[in-house]
Amino acid sequence: MDRKKSYKGWEERASKELRNKDLKDHFWETPEGIKVKPLYTEEDLQKINHEIGFPGLPPYTRGPRATMYTNRPWTIRQYAGFSTAEESNKFYKEGLKNGVMGLSVAFDLATHRGYDSDHPRVVADVGNAGVAIDSIEDMNLLFDGIPLDQMSVSMTMNGAVIPVLASFIASGEEQGCPREKLTGTIQNDILKEFMVRNTFIFPPKPSMRIVADIIEYTSKKMPRFNSISISGYHMQEAGANQVQELAYTLADGKEYIKSALDRGLNIDEFAPRLSFFWSIGMNFFMEIAKMRAARYMWSEIVKQFKPKNDRSLALRTHCQTSGVSLVEQDAYNNIVRTTIEAMAAVMGGTQSLHTNSFDEALALPTKFSARIARNTQLIISEETGICNVIDPLAGSYYVESLTSSIVEESQKLINEIDEVGGMVKAIEMGIPKMRIEESSAKRQARVDSNEETIVGVNKYKPSEKQEINILSIDNEEVRKRQISRLQELKNSRNSKNVESFIEKIKNAASSNGNLLEICIEASKNRCTVGEMTLAMESVFGRHNLSTKTISGVYKSTVKNDGKIDIIDNELSKFINKKGRRPRMLVVKMGQDGHDRGAKLIATAFSDLGFDVDIGPLFQT
Repeated sequence: MDRKKSYKGWEERASKELRNKDLKDHFWETPEGIKVKPLYTEEDLQKINHEIGFPGLPPYTRGPRATMYTNRPWTIRQYAGFSTAEESNKFYKEGLKNGVMGLSVAFDLATHRGYDSDHPRVVADVGNAGVAIDSIEDMNLLFDGIPLDQMSVSMTMNGAVIPVLASFIASGEEQGCPREKLTGTIQNDILKEFMVRNTFIFPPKPSMRIVADIIEYTSKKMPRFNSISISGYHMQEAGANQVQELAYTLADGKEYIKSALDRGLNIDEFAPRLSFFWSIGMNFFMEIAKMRAARYMWSEIVKQFKPKNDRSLALRTHCQTSGVSLVEQDAYNNIVRTTIEAMAAVMGGTQSLHTNSFDEALALPTKFSARIARNTQLIISEETGICNVIDPLAGSYYVESLTSSIVEESQKLINEIDEVGGMVKAIEMGIPKMRIEESSAKRQARVDSNEETIVGVNKYKPSEKQEINILSIDNEEVRKRQISRLQELKNSRNSKNVESFIEKIKNAASSNGNLLEICIEASKNRCTVGEMTLAMESVFGRHNLSTKTISGVYKSTVKNDGKIDIIDNELSKFINKKGRRPRMLVVKMGQDGHDRGAKLIATAFSDLGFDVDIGPLFQT
């Protein structure tokens, strides 16, 4: 068969069906600037720039395990923290009875920022967005009756990572599980905190030292525990497109490798225990191709450091369905969104997965919504037949071409980071943050202009209000209980031992002592998370972020359908009457560092002609 002739025949027929319009007008351009054709053929496979290979072998494009899900499905995780350790423990046990295979801990905002629950700065933050952990006693309650030698535990913690991980290890040993048998992952990805999530405590340099302390300690004493989860998730939540998420996450990983090597570690000592964490949004094929591209590119990056063990080249990842794709309006649509995103994660080859509950745009999930989220994974795993074939989309004309395009575009961003001296330098210069905020503003402008559809929000809106039962948390009651428990701890512990360990932590921070090792013993002696953090803060200081916004991006992207002209006219009237532009103050309250919403409001109103003052983060 003459394939060129066949392709020409298709073009002629398709053009007629499109009423004789030129097919080039029907190319779709992704938010990343990748042009997507309406048809892909085997000829496109000749142009790809990545190696497809085999599962379980370098460059691992098709997955890090040879048999992938045919031997064992991905780990079903349930990411949760319900204000108190007791409530979270009940939730975990319920999940374990119903198919959950690993635990993922969400900590409250006070814990993330290294404050005990009795600190005056966190009056409104205790128990919000996760579980409050003030000491080893809270950890003991959190995992009561859960065998840590049999259960993988993932913890999303970065700022207060040393005292929290130390309390977990100490709690495991008190339960009877030695540290070498603990399995799981600590996020420990501080670079993305400075870039997007902002839940940092110490300045960049000592923060990177802490990352290296954890990599060093776990590589030598915790062989089954992942020392870092290099996270793109929060980048996409902050507005990054998929290429940005991929490129900046891999660049972070490269920086962590260099930091560990500078510590004197061998690449094969720690690289096999590095893991990644992706957000999975609604761009189905883009997410699948992103994960394939990530494995190929990480293999190529690590190869530069000359490992002898092929497992050092393998990218293993956890995925979570997108939180930012969940909406308050017509919220039951979120069940469909989460299902589509979960399918993309699985088709992309994730090693573990958390599916969001449909009501998380409103509150913490209820038992009802959490069960639907959990069962979504069980249905995909056990009813669809997906687990019967290894990497079923390999060789797809479109998927492989898209993978190749993502590799090419991501490499451009990584090259930009390398040219300025690496990710730490790039973050100090504000490069990734600026690009992500530009992407966020552009997307919001497309949604506001109805160029991007969100069903139930800007199109097909419901005519009736939905009644949804949500979980209500009494923050004040949670705080009282935590403070009472803290007081009991302080009354019963040996205060001289506590003072001694606080001094040891300060000395280690001032020298080259491993902070994790010392804090494990401090935790066993009932030092609190806040006390250990404060000891390090006395040496390192607490980092403050200057708040900046971008300008011009929103207005240049938003479609002017007449509404902008109306706003311009009203602003002119105001200026003529008052002699100045209207002014507004935007402040994000509390200890939550997610500032996408505040930045979008500030950017959009500024572009529309307002004078906007934006307050610093972490206001009480």
